Amino acid sequence: MRVLMEQGLVPFHRPIGVQQRDLVGLSGQRGAGMPLHAGEQAFAERSADISGVITIGATEAVGSRLFAKLIRQFSQKYPLVQFDLYNEMADYIKDRMDKGLIDVGLLLEPVDTSKFDFIRLSQKETWGVLMREDHPLAQRPYITPDEIVNYPLILPLREQVRAEILNWLKRDARDLTIPLSYTLLSNAVLLVEEGLGCAFCLDGALAIQSCPHTRFLPIHPARTTHSVLAWKKNQLFSPAVSLFIQEINLLRAALE
Repeated sequence: MRVLMEQGLVPFHRPIGVQQRDLVGLSGQRGAGMPLHAGEQAFAERSADISGVITIGATEAVGSRLFAKLIRQFSQKYPLVQFDLYNEMADYIKDRMDKGLIDVGLLLEPVDTSKFDFIRLSQKETWGVLMREDHPLAQRPYITPDEIVNYPLILPLREQVRAEILNWLKRDARDLTIPLSYTLLSNAVLLVEEGLGCAFCLDGALAIQSCPHTRFLPIHPARTTHSVLAWKKNQLFSPAVSLFIQEINLLRAALE
């Protein structure tokens, strides 16, 4: 982890200091236009000087929008803090968090969170099939297993998600035509447009919104999931990362 500050590392499972904790609550507790006391003003000025790099890993999901807003708000509060963003499959992000290479990850369930603290986002992620607009099934309101199994399918490479799709289809992989498996949908969408097959994906994947000649159809019976924001338990974090996790925990309180 790259850190551009001299304050050192902070174990997040302990308080990072009364003043820093109080600062996080100032915006929500102080009325607009109320002046800061001298001590609060001095600490606010010091906190504005906090710098560092927060390494983020994110999957393609509806939760990405909420995560983006959280990063923007934090960046406005602490403008000297920088973010490094990696778009990866959830399993890769989880592995890098476990090794301390990523600070906070946006992961798509199902995911093993036993090593992580996390919050579950409230937005539902709906599974469906992305196909060309001229596909024979494109005008259907939804897709059933029996309708789609006879067409070439593009499936996620992630094993847990793949297993759930195969369970929904009630088929073994060897009984299907699967010309391609993918980690991130952005490149797979191009092959959907080329007619290679129909891709199982989530409605929140940003890649499907930039493809005017494709259509997303939800599957029936419906399958939904959620995203989680996660970070490693008992990890030594920089002050910048610790403050960012406090912002996430404020979001947790709001969701509860």
